[in-house]
This record gives sequence, structure tokens and C-alpha cells, in this order.
Amino acid sequence: MRDGCGNDYSIVFAPAGAYGRGFDHESPMSPYRLATPAPWPGLFDGVPEVFLPQVTEPAFSEVDGTPRATVCFWRERSDTGWKCGAVKALPEGVEDDGGAEWLFDVLLDGRPEAYQQFAEEYYEVAVSLEAVRHVYALRPLTQSVVSSLNPDVDLASLDEDMAQIGYP
Repeated sequence: MRDGCGNDYSIVFAPAGAYGRGFDHESPMSPYRLATPAPWPGLFDGVPEVFLPQVTEPAFSEVDGTPRATVCFWRERSDTGWKCGAVKALPEGVEDDGGAEWLFDVLLDGRPEAYQQFAEEYYEVAVSLEAVRHVYALRPLTQSVVSSLNPDVDLASLDEDMAQIGYP
């Protein structure tokens, strides 16, 4: 997920489990808080070996290799709950969760109506609930559905994106 304003998240689902990372560009936990960017202390502590390649995955990092992350979590198949690193506390008086709460709120809600509300507020346009439901149901995309969500996008231009996310 990329919101077009510098915030993003990715979740990797693998046979070993799931790994997630997010980046809130306004978070005080941003790697860019330093002259030489670096992850927040403890953010990646305890990441299981099976997920370590995700920490340095080029798609989740800057050109110089700095991970774009202010939040990181994982869950191996055998885990009974989600885990995260032993993140160093923020300075006194500063409150932040690295964007964890707001970055993932629409995803965690899971309802097409939640996405429609987000999209209408964020993009300041009317969004067809039926088109959103069509996508949520993973029904095959048509030019009509795509145009109802964004009249400036051609279905063929989405081939690479659809392949990247595994859209049927």
C-alpha cells in the first residue's frame, strides 16, 4: 500500500508465516531523523531468521539499503500471536507508534465501506461502493469497474500491478 504522500506498508505472506512493515514519513521513528538515516533502535530486534531477508528487501528499502520502516511485525506459523522488536522508547513527552495504528486501520477493518470512506476523504472524490466491493471480492477487473474507480486509468495499464499483488 502506497498512499501517494510518502507513507506505505507491505505484508509478506509466506509458508513460514507473515512479515509486515510500514513507513510513516512523519513519525519521530523515521530513519530520516538522523543525518545518516538508520532504523529506530530495536525495531528489527528478534526478527526470525526466516524473515531477515525482508528487512533488507530492496522493495522495502532506500537505494542506499536503509530500510523504509517505522513499524515492523511478524508471526511465524507456530506463533500464537503477532510479535515485534524491543523498540527503544521515544523521548519523554513524545507519543507515537510508528504509524502502526493509522497505517493499517482500513486493512484491519476489512470492510469495503471502510475503504470507500478512506478513499473519499483522502482523494476528495466520490468512490463507487459497488466497485470497491467488486475488488474486495477479487472478481475479475473490467474496464468499467476500473473507470468507475478512476476514469483516467486504463485496465491494461494495471497488468504489472495486478501481477505483482497476485490479483486473479
